[in-house]
Amino acid sequence: MGELTRGERLQIMLTDDELAALDDWRFAKRMPSRASAVRELLKRGLVAEGFAIAKSGSRSKDYGVVEAVKAGVKKPR
Repeated sequence: MGELTRGERLQIMLTDDELAALDDWRFAKRMPSRASAVRELLKRGLVAEGFAIAKSGSRSKDYGVVEAVKAGVKKPR
C-alpha cells in the first residue's frame, strides 16, 4: 500500500461541549486520534441519506453539533 499524503489542512472551531462529544465518541470507538475520528464522522456523514440541503443564507452558527444530537434533529435545518 502506498503512503497516504494529506496536503490540505482543515481548521474548525468547536465549543467545549462539541469537543467533549467528539472525544467521547472517539474513545468509545477506540479511534487513534481526533483527526481520525473527524475523518470517520465525515465519511459517515457523506454517505448518509435523509438530510435537507442547506437553506440559502444559512450561517456557520446554524450548524451546532451537541444541540442537534440532544434534540435528535438532523442538521442542517
